[in-house]
Amino acid sequence: MNQPTTRRHFLGSTTLLGLAVASGLASSSTQAAVAPVPRVGRSRLRTSLNAYSFLEQLNANAKDKSKGIDLFGVCDFCARTGFDGVDLTGYFFPGYPQAPEDSYLVALKRHAFNLGLGISGTGVRNDFTAADPKVRAEGVQRLKTWIEVAAKLGAPTVRAFADSQAPFKTWHEASNQAPRAVVEAYLADALRQCAEHGKRFGVIVAVQNHGDFISSGREHLDLLNRVDHEWCAALVDTGKYLTADPYEDIALVAPYAVNWQIKETTRSDLASPRIDMERLVRIIRQSGYSGYLPIETLAMRRPDYDTRVEATQMLAQLRTALAATEPRM
Repeated sequence: MNQPTTRRHFLGSTTLLGLAVASGLASSSTQAAVAPVPRVGRSRLRTSLNAYSFLEQLNANAKDKSKGIDLFGVCDFCARTGFDGVDLTGYFFPGYPQAPEDSYLVALKRHAFNLGLGISGTGVRNDFTAADPKVRAEGVQRLKTWIEVAAKLGAPTVRAFADSQAPFKTWHEASNQAPRAVVEAYLADALRQCAEHGKRFGVIVAVQNHGDFISSGREHLDLLNRVDHEWCAALVDTGKYLTADPYEDIALVAPYAVNWQIKETTRSDLASPRIDMERLVRIIRQSGYSGYLPIETLAMRRPDYDTRVEATQMLAQLRTALAATEPRM
């Protein structure tokens, strides 16, 4: 797959540009988008599990160590179930949002290594859509702190949100109804600061679509284009492109992805279709992406939800799709 050498260029190939135009996703900014992540060779994919899948159990353990599960236990589950890696969400580290003690990071890193697990990423909460510059500055500092945590863990990416966070329900509310261009500038400035810090430590800032400020592939690429930093790329959440055909959005952004969250359904709710795993993996392979594919399961108000059961089933589906799409040598 030939890759451009300039930082700005027309979308990675005429195929992708045609897809963007046909699906109505192309705009003047996405046509002059940042370069796709450079790849060579065939697509090499590995499985991972996002620790957020154990949200309820991890929160229970934070309150009472005799209950639930901790991050060491999540690693154990991943190893027993056959995942290649684990994505260690920052919220569940002791002392979050402050960095945990180095002794904890060293122990967790060694534990994952002993189990044969790679650490595919980590992530924090931040709100760069807020009108209050103090809120945005707090998010920048949190990302910077967690970039250094990721470097100590050997994690290649830190997830950053491009959407509003509590107490706000939407980016419109968070920004005091500021125009989209103004809010995009807030985001781009904050993410650029984080990416520059990431460059120092060898950690990529992976911007996640979450169905608020970013709810389409075009919006995702518009923001990356505005940031224009080689250490800022996309984290594709397969359940948070709120468009008529999210697979088109996934295909558009996949060449720019450095991490994923693969959800059970296309809109992260039980009313939407189940993810077509083979179709998804074919899109990912066609983009040239190589790396981890973290699964993230959610309770979605199911009274009988069991993380272990859902994650095991999703892993089986992902493995089947990987086998079905494996390129012939």
